[in-house]
Amino acid sequence: MAECVFCAIAAGDAPADVVLDEPDLLAFLDRRPLFKGHVLLVPRHHVETLPDLPAGQRDGFLAAGQGLATAMIEALGAQGSFCAINNTVSQSVPHLHLHVVPRTKGDGLRGFFWPRRRYADGEAASYAARLRDAYRPGDPA
Repeated sequence: MAECVFCAIAAGDAPADVVLDEPDLLAFLDRRPLFKGHVLLVPRHHVETLPDLPAGQRDGFLAAGQGLATAMIEALGAQGSFCAINNTVSQSVPHLHLHVVPRTKGDGLRGFFWPRRRYADGEAASYAARLRDAYRPGDPA
């Protein structure tokens, strides 16, 4: 996509601090990190949201995310990581990207994403049923 900054990075037309460079995937440091080492994993070809990711790329995408989460611990001394994907809402670049952020207990990152809500009596079961009814598994291959 001509105006997508992540496509430009993947094409080598925009600078980035590359962490992972594979035929279908690219990971690079976020320019505005939550913590140093915050990585963005993207498919090389333009895909806007997780539901748009082709079935054949899911396993590789998740495997790369796992590898990056492990690297946070081994390379940065993090105790763990925070991984997140926004789909459309709060997606600052309309190109699928997985945030992998190094975490350490006491790092100060608390509830910065979502205010917590409570279900009314019986409401949780209703939401679960609605989601079960709407869920359509992707192509398993």
